[in-house]
Amino acid sequence: MSRPRILQPGQSYTFSKYFDLPFAPEDILAELGCSYDRERLQLPKSECDFNRIEELRILIERNLKRVKLLSEDARKQAIIAPILLEVCDITETQLNIEYPVSVSDQLRDSFDYYIIKGKGLVVIEAKQADLSRGFTQLAVELIALDKWTEADTPILYGAVTTGEDWRFGIYKRQEKQIVEDLKLYRVPEEISVLITILVGIIKFSK
Repeated sequence: MSRPRILQPGQSYTFSKYFDLPFAPEDILAELGCSYDRERLQLPKSECDFNRIEELRILIERNLKRVKLLSEDARKQAIIAPILLEVCDITETQLNIEYPVSVSDQLRDSFDYYIIKGKGLVVIEAKQADLSRGFTQLAVELIALDKWTEADTPILYGAVTTGEDWRFGIYKRQEKQIVEDLKLYRVPEEISVLITILVGIIKFSK
């Protein structure tokens, strides 16, 4: 006897709906034809101007002191957007906000943030809490990006974040495998490492 399907035929699923599904990520992703694993990722890195990062760290600490992070929008405006705008300034590219994607009834909605330059591209999903279920949503977004983008890079990168906590994931396109990073990056404590990774993904993806 086969197990009942999680995703019901004929139903429409937005990216945010996957966040609400009470199933293990490997079970959800299996229905989308992908496998799932967790390991310590070796992410691209790029050297950045220390003074710029230090100015950003001071700005973020000020925002954390002055803004109560009671909503997802507050986190986006106080922490996430300033970090991503700095990354875009360093890499001389644009920050796409609420970027709409529609691949199928099971893969549609918008990316909170999407940065693309040449073959370097990254999706960032903002969440107020629960990075575990947030990662499932990010994984689905990476699967959608695989079908949406014309870039031929073999690995797609993404991150799910509360602003203070950041977790990366990759999608190995040929293997159809999502890999969640075991490492969690903290802001502002590890903001310099975070910036070098985000810049590295944009600059050095192949």
